[in-house]
Amino acid sequence: MNPKVNFFFDKDSQWQSCYKKLRSILLDTGLTEELKWGCPCYTENKTNVVLIHGFKEYCALLFHKGALLKDPEKILIQQTKNVQSARQIRFTNVQEIIDLKATIKSYVYEAIEVEKAGLEVTYKKTSEFNMPDEFKKVLDEKSDVKGAFEALTPGRQRGYLLHFSQAKQSKTRESRIEKCIPLIFEGKGWNER
Repeated sequence: MNPKVNFFFDKDSQWQSCYKKLRSILLDTGLTEELKWGCPCYTENKTNVVLIHGFKEYCALLFHKGALLKDPEKILIQQTKNVQSARQIRFTNVQEIIDLKATIKSYVYEAIEVEKAGLEVTYKKTSEFNMPDEFKKVLDEKSDVKGAFEALTPGRQRGYLLHFSQAKQSKTRESRIEKCIPLIFEGKGWNER
């Protein structure tokens, strides 16, 4: 147990009993407990394997390279269509965790083997992401914006494309693009300040 993580398990939460049960299962696998992103994260040789986190409707184990796991029980969930690597096992009560204890451990041990083998998820290329017509138009008309966008890291480019694409209305996409142009010129991602 890492004392830096205790606050997460001690704070008042509807998932407190679930968190504690998940912690005991994960600590039993030999992983190292660390604090990352404000959540308990369990690592193998300093690489992230799985973390515990909670939401309004459920708490979950998040496997960082869950897309590489076999998932024979069909319990891994892709949070959104844009999440390429991570997968969750979701819980709504402690009994589900108790009932799945052996399965959880088998998934964790497989995730550890994925890390030990050095396996990597193959990510979609930035060019494979949807580029909204409104942003294409800006890039075609403003070469300085195009140059600044192309100078961004692939991850920042994907972040902008996802951010722009998520808007349902053209007017909203145009507004988002206009607001983000100064950030693009600064070399920042859409959510960096």
